[in-house]
Amino acid sequence: MMDIRPLSPDYAVSPQIDPEDMGAIKAAGYKTIIDNRPDSEIPPSHQTDPMREAAEAAGLRFVANPIIGGALTMENVTAQAEAMPDGPVLAYCASGNRSSIVWGLAQAGRMDTDAIIDAGARAGYQLEPIREQINALADRVR
Repeated sequence: MMDIRPLSPDYAVSPQIDPEDMGAIKAAGYKTIIDNRPDSEIPPSHQTDPMREAAEAAGLRFVANPIIGGALTMENVTAQAEAMPDGPVLAYCASGNRSSIVWGLAQAGRMDTDAIIDAGARAGYQLEPIREQINALADRVR
């Protein structure tokens, strides 16, 4: 069963989804799926290629942006930010945590830091530990 948690009107996160969820995701109004899980974490049935095929068959845009746990890069943040305007977006990983963190970092300078952290908290994700990184990125964006 899907557990979609909105962080903003155009961006939501979820723990791992299934290929057969794509029709319901499309029906819920999402236009883009962002896969934040590396293939090395998951069985073949849920790796990038079968998930892309299922998403595209349902008429969804699919973006693979694998984030290795504990090894988030600026390239990941940039790729996530570039995929977000084609929303509404549903991003997923194992629990939704990496998808929420990369969103928070991508919003640096676009949203107030407290608003980013509050949005994560409302969805059940703790973004307070990345407050300094959000602020540092916001300073670079400004």
